[in-house]
Amino acid sequence: MIKKYKIKKFRWINKGFTLVETLVAISIFTVSILGLMSVLTKSIANITYAKEELTASYLAQEGIEYMRNMRDTFVLYDPSGSSQTGWNAFYNYLRKISSKCQTSNRGCYFDDQSLDYTNQAQPMAGLALIACTSTNCANDAPLLYDSATGKYGYTASGTTVNSGFKRQIYVTYVVGNPDETQIRSTVYWKQGSGSYNVSFSEYLFNWVQ
Repeated sequence: MIKKYKIKKFRWINKGFTLVETLVAISIFTVSILGLMSVLTKSIANITYAKEELTASYLAQEGIEYMRNMRDTFVLYDPSGSSQTGWNAFYNYLRKISSKCQTSNRGCYFDDQSLDYTNQAQPMAGLALIACTSTNCANDAPLLYDSATGKYGYTASGTTVNSGFKRQIYVTYVVGNPDETQIRSTVYWKQGSGSYNVSFSEYLFNWVQ
């Protein structure tokens, strides 16, 4: 006698997520997105800071170059033909006429609008040094960026905007050595709630004998 077996058919029921499982999944996804956004925000801030710091570094170095070029103009192109006379003129210009550039007087900033490049003899001798009215030149004119030329300066036009950078020059005289002086160029800027600065320093000598 042959026994007959009944084959049971199993019915698979597709079950959906419960409310708790859904909430947990959403929470995990949200935390992941917030973490990613935090990393991206910090990365963007770091990139912006790096860009601003690089620009400030170039502007600070430019300040040193302007002062060095002014020294060279006085020394190499003095009407008397004497390098010592030229150096003395440069030294006295900084020490007497522009003593406002000294550290004790909050330093100064220069405006190259007054330069007369048609004067082939001493164009850099006319570089105007203007005393800062507050610490770090905070209340003085900011450097303007000209989008048409890509240059920074103080000449306002229809293509210039406030760059947010301020440059300050300090002059320190070396005691006992009238043939040497220290120049420090510092650029300040703000980013977010923070204040930053880049500073370069160089000693200038009467290098022509």
